[in-house]
Amino acid sequence: MTNANVNSSVRVLVVDDEADIRELLDMTLARMGLSCDCAASVAEARQYLLDNTYRLCLTDMRMPDGDGLELVRHIEAAHPALPVAVITAHGSTENAVAALKAGAFDYLSKPVSLAQLRALVKSALALPETKTAAAPQGQELLGSSLPMTQVRALIGKVARSEAPVYISGESGSGKELAARLIHRQSVRGDRPFVAVNCGAIPENLMESEFFGYRKGAFTGAETEREGFFQAADSGTLFLDEVADLPLAMQVKLLRAIQEKQVRRVGATAEEPVNVRIICATHQNLRQRVDENKFRADLFFRINVIEIRMPSLRECCDDVPDLAHRILDRLAAASHLDAPAITPRALATLRDYAFPGNVRELENILERALALHGDGAIDVADLQLQPSKVGAGETAIADAPRKQQTADFAGQPLQDYLDEQERKAILDALQKTRFNRTAAARILGVSFRSLRYRMERLGLNDAAG
Repeated sequence: MTNANVNSSVRVLVVDDEADIRELLDMTLARMGLSCDCAASVAEARQYLLDNTYRLCLTDMRMPDGDGLELVRHIEAAHPALPVAVITAHGSTENAVAALKAGAFDYLSKPVSLAQLRALVKSALALPETKTAAAPQGQELLGSSLPMTQVRALIGKVARSEAPVYISGESGSGKELAARLIHRQSVRGDRPFVAVNCGAIPENLMESEFFGYRKGAFTGAETEREGFFQAADSGTLFLDEVADLPLAMQVKLLRAIQEKQVRRVGATAEEPVNVRIICATHQNLRQRVDENKFRADLFFRINVIEIRMPSLRECCDDVPDLAHRILDRLAAASHLDAPAITPRALATLRDYAFPGNVRELENILERALALHGDGAIDVADLQLQPSKVGAGETAIADAPRKQQTADFAGQPLQDYLDEQERKAILDALQKTRFNRTAAARILGVSFRSLRYRMERLGLNDAAG
């Protein structure tokens, strides 16, 4: 069935063995100005794909000569630029997840909501063949190592889908940055990106924070308020540290993801939301499921596509380039000229284990920028732990936390170094009767560097 009075340059293939569903979809797409070909079987759909070029395929899961998954896999292999969405039976989460894993762009549940259908079609037709928008400075995944190259390629592929994404990896490895890149490269790139730290929300406020509330829903609810889902509508909702969600909230989140609807606290009706979900945690989510601390059905639903962020130890060849880029950015933010780094300092950084990953590298360089003299940054300016890790040695990140901090009276390294720096500065200031210029000379740093360090450590008031 083909519509003649529509824009034939934009064609959609509909595959369903039920004539009334084909007719409903055909009419809806025609009202949107789209040309539609309808197939009643997998074989007929394959023939249409051979003879025509389409911008979108909508397929049912069950056909007399096969299933929708078979067609999704065929399109993924033979027509990788063609987005395909599947129509699943109501409540068939397993089929929807299987289709997304096979490469489907998105899914619809029967009975088909025409509003959701229109939103899906608009998103699919907005997909660019390639998207190479430049990332703002400091929001790039840098590095030419194999692990980082593979992650960037996977992000580019995942961005063309609407499937939920689960990002795993150690703290400081760039999970939120990866989520922002997925969002920016997707059709939702110009829509809201809402990042939520699930571990920072009190349990009694979680439902109202996520779903919003109606006026008068509880004491203090003097106005109606949107939640995270409404704020991210048409965009992306990033749930960081999702493992910290209490079990009761996990149930509500699962329903919101599956039904694509939420109910505000105090409301009687649900409202539709068009949100892509990206989740992340540094914890082992599979282990949390085994320990009955995270629902298996929710894990199954959010872990459609997993992206594992490599640790900096796995990308040690990228460290020198990262160090130069980060120093340039830090210096520019402080209105300073970026200092050079000696080859010996770069080699030391390359061999360091980085239990805190890129975030720790940034902290080390920020401190070095403040502490170094007027020359290049050298090994002493880095102030790394003495037991740095080289190839074949046991990584610091794998050592017990007690062992890592034993030399610092149980303090984390960052706190210990800040305390020592604070003592040295105060001692120099006292010796010079709080003459900052003289104190800088005693410390062997420039006046500008001393001022920067004092601001970072909150010492301006102490200096009078």
